[in-house]
Amino acid sequence: MAQTTASSKNVKFRITRQDSPESKSYTEDFEIPYRPGMNVISALMEIQRNPSNAQGKDTSPVCWEANCLEEVCGACSMVINGKPRQACAALVDKLEQPIKIEPMKTFPVVRDLVIDRSRMFNALKKVKAWIPIDGTYDLGPGPRMPEKKRQWAYELSKCMTCGVCLEACPNVNEKTDFIGPAAISQVRLFNAHPTGEMNKEERLETLMQDGGIEGCGNSQNCVRSCPKGIPLTTSIAEMNKDTTKQLFKRWLGV
Repeated sequence: MAQTTASSKNVKFRITRQDSPESKSYTEDFEIPYRPGMNVISALMEIQRNPSNAQGKDTSPVCWEANCLEEVCGACSMVINGKPRQACAALVDKLEQPIKIEPMKTFPVVRDLVIDRSRMFNALKKVKAWIPIDGTYDLGPGPRMPEKKRQWAYELSKCMTCGVCLEACPNVNEKTDFIGPAAISQVRLFNAHPTGEMNKEERLETLMQDGGIEGCGNSQNCVRSCPKGIPLTTSIAEMNKDTTKQLFKRWLGV
């Protein structure tokens, strides 16, 4: 239950920090003045302006990432009170204190709350999550997508590569090479596109390799944690069907 009220004088934070990729992590406590409507990002900004901890000792500013501040860019993903989410959408009034902030553990830590998302972006490269075009000249509007298909494809296009679904997935860790739910869902999106469909079989073949769709354990943590409400498990189920069809086509030499 949220502990912060308008009468609170200070907001308490316990932040997991790490000075470099090689160094050990440690926690540091901070207290900042409460303001109505404050979110975690604004609190981190306050700490950055006045980098002194709860004991009053000067410390280095906490490093973190943010861009749009309105849950669109995905840059400010972090673990807040044990839940991976966007810091810009996490309101202090709705969080239990002390508010515990940690970097996402699925990705290597660069410094403090800044992480290296290369694993996720490399997975998107692996499945060719883009629409290929031949040259830079005007190709015209291209084929139209049926409205019914466009509606569900638009939901998949909301992915902001925040990495929260990978953090929530128990099958994405340092012991596996599972590409994760985000890349699988993007295969469904680009295979549905009239132009992207040209590379459909290539993307499916990639999902059938080691670290592909077989790595999913169906925990469904991804769909519950996605800040944009993307139907990730539906995409995984659809890609399971498509890769099975692709396997039979390969066997039959079609």
